[in-house]
Amino acid sequence: MNRGIKEVISEFPEVGQILEDFEIGCTPCLVGTCLLKDVVEIHALPPDQEAELMYRVEKAIYPERDVQPPETGAVKGAEKAAEITYSAPVRELVDEHKLIKRWLSLIPRVVDLMNRSGLDRQLINNGLDFIRSYADRFHHAKEEDLLFKYVDESQEIIQAMYSDHITGRGHVQSIVKGLEQDDMETVREHLFAYRELLTGHIKKEDEILFPWIDRQLTAKNIAQLSADFSGVNAGAGEGFEEKYQVFVTDLEKLVAM
Repeated sequence: MNRGIKEVISEFPEVGQILEDFEIGCTPCLVGTCLLKDVVEIHALPPDQEAELMYRVEKAIYPERDVQPPETGAVKGAEKAAEITYSAPVRELVDEHKLIKRWLSLIPRVVDLMNRSGLDRQLINNGLDFIRSYADRFHHAKEEDLLFKYVDESQEIIQAMYSDHITGRGHVQSIVKGLEQDDMETVREHLFAYRELLTGHIKKEDEILFPWIDRQLTAKNIAQLSADFSGVNAGAGEGFEEKYQVFVTDLEKLVAM
């Protein structure tokens, strides 16, 4: 339980598949230095699923042991998780994710439009403005500067989120360079790479990280976080969020034509 999860999976590959069965994606994680015990805690499986998970992991690591199945009965895989509830400020971040996911879902159609009509600089620059201004400086700043400060930022799950943010900014820089060089292939490649990265990133935050942080927040923390988020929203200026809602909605209409 006190070994790094990547080390455990490397020595016992079956453990990686077991975790996948319970929708715990440690195998593809780019950081992957969480301890096995932290993986179990962070994902907060229902007691019967946790018992089944640990039974299967122990069987995989110690096949010579006479390990008895949990009394709760065999669970073949992960049951559908109960609906996640969030505190008000964390729900605000989840709602912002919805707009970001709408933009991400449009990237294949934007690329298809480029393939048919050529490199549309204004369209790509508008998309980059959405990423930089809304997704990064507005939304990610709430996470990095405010939410993450309520937990130990040295935790590997937090470091993984920081790593994703940095990687995403690298893709944006590559898209900008591609535009400067009229290199449509580079623009296309990094748009898709950004889409893949953020899609997985948001899923990890919504389903794993945010519930884990929420479980540690006190009522006082939640009130302070709500006030801080209100300050960020006010500081962004009147009409800021509406501007990007309109951008995504108009783009949805454009690519549907």
